[in-house]
Amino acid sequence: RLHLVTWNVGTASPPPDVTSLLQLNSLGPTMDMYVIGLQEVNSKITNFLSDLAFDDPWSIFFMTVLSPLGYIKLSSVRMQGLLLLIFVKHIHLPFIRDIHTQFTRTGLYGYWGNKGGVSIRMSLYGHTVCFMNCHLPAHMENTEQRLDDFEKILEMQFEGENIPSILEHDVLFWFGDLNFRIADYGIHFVRESINNKRYSLLWEKDQLNMAKKTEAFLKEFIEGPLQFKPTYKFDLYSDVYDTSEKKRKPAWTDRILWRVKHLCQNASKEGDFSEEEQTIFVTLNNYVSHMSYGISDHKPVTGTFGLELKPLVSVPLVVLNPEGEWSAEHDVIIRYSAVPEFPSSAWDWIGLFKVTFRHMNDYVTYAWVEDDEISSDKDSKQVYMSAAEVPTMGGEFLLCYYSNNLQSIVGISEPFQIQPSKTSTEKDLTQEENSWMQEPDNLESRDK
Repeated sequence: RLHLVTWNVGTASPPPDVTSLLQLNSLGPTMDMYVIGLQEVNSKITNFLSDLAFDDPWSIFFMTVLSPLGYIKLSSVRMQGLLLLIFVKHIHLPFIRDIHTQFTRTGLYGYWGNKGGVSIRMSLYGHTVCFMNCHLPAHMENTEQRLDDFEKILEMQFEGENIPSILEHDVLFWFGDLNFRIADYGIHFVRESINNKRYSLLWEKDQLNMAKKTEAFLKEFIEGPLQFKPTYKFDLYSDVYDTSEKKRKPAWTDRILWRVKHLCQNASKEGDFSEEEQTIFVTLNNYVSHMSYGISDHKPVTGTFGLELKPLVSVPLVVLNPEGEWSAEHDVIIRYSAVPEFPSSAWDWIGLFKVTFRHMNDYVTYAWVEDDEISSDKDSKQVYMSAAEVPTMGGEFLLCYYSNNLQSIVGISEPFQIQPSKTSTEKDLTQEENSWMQEPDNLESRDK
C-alpha cells in the first residue's frame, strides 16, 4: 500500500497535524510506503544553505511523525523549493535496492531550480519504480512551456548513468504542482460549476486532459477522476477561492498520474495479452484533496495505491541476528550470513538502531564487518561490538547491514531487547536522545 502526497506549501512551515493528510487514523491496513512531494519549500538562500547541511524542517517534521510508527526515511532529494521524501516500513528495506536520486532545472532556461523535477528511483522486490515530483511553469498561456519542460525532464533524468531511462521503469509516478489550468471558460462559469459540484463540465477544458489527447508521450499516463474541487487558488487558512485583485481562476494544478510500462508495450501489440505475463499491477484506491489545510494557497492532494507485485527478489542478501543476551556489561556478538552472490566490501558496516530510527545514519553505534570480525566459516561470520558502545539505558533495538557497493540496507534483524546496565549514566542518556541529530562523520570520512 502506497500513499502519495503532493503539496505546494508556499514557503510555509509545517502544520500542527498531518493525521488526515497521511490517513494515520484509517481503519484499513497501514501503508507500506509514503511518498511525499512538496513544492515551494522555503528556499531563501540562508534557509537553503542551512538545509543542505542539516535536514530541512519539513523532513524533520515528517520523520518525527512517521518514525514512531515504524517508518524510516529511505531517501530524499531537494532542489531549491522542490523536495521529495520516501518513507518505508522496516520490513521492506532488504528488498529495496539500487536507489538513485536526480534533479533537473528548467527555470531560467535550465539555470535556475525554482522550476523543474526531482526523482527517486529504485528496485522494489526486483521491479523498477520511479517517483517524479515536478513544479512546472505557471499562468494560463504557458501550456506549451509546461509540456516542453516535462518532456525535457523525461529526457534528462538519469541521462548518461547506468540506469534505465525514466520511461523504461516498470512503474513511473508523476506528480506535483503541474500548473495546468482550465481553458476557455470564464471565472464565473468555473466557480458556479464548482459550487454545484458539476466538475465534469470542467474536465474537458482542463489543459492536461486536453494535452493527453494530442501529445503521444502523455497518452500513456493514467489519472484518477477529478472528483474534488480544484486545488488552486485559495485565500490562506480558508476554503474560499482567491479574493485578491488578481482573482485567479480556480484550477486543478496539483495532480498525481502514473504509467505502467507493460500496459504501454501491450497496447502496441496485436492479439490478447495474458495476465499470466504481468508481474506488477497498480490500483488507485483513493484520489482526493484535503480542504482542511490552509497554510498555502494550494490544497494538498493524495493518492492511495495498491501495488501488487510478483516478487522477483524474495530472499534478503544478508541475514543477521544478535547472539546471546545484550547489555553494556560485556562485549556483544552479531552473527550474519550472506547469499553466495552478495558483493561484500571492506566498507560494509552493521549498525545498531533504535526501533524508531529515522534514517540510515540514525544509528546508535556500528561495527565494520571486516575490522571487527572475530570468526568466520562457510555458513556465517561473527562481528563484535565493544561493551563501551552498547547503550547503558537498554531498550528495543534493531541491527541493519549496510552494503557500500549497493548503497542500501540489505539485511535487518528482528527487534530485540538490550538489558539496561546497572550503572546507567546521565551522559549516555543525553547521547542517545541526541544521536539522531548527529551525522556519521566517521563513516563519511572513511568512505571518502
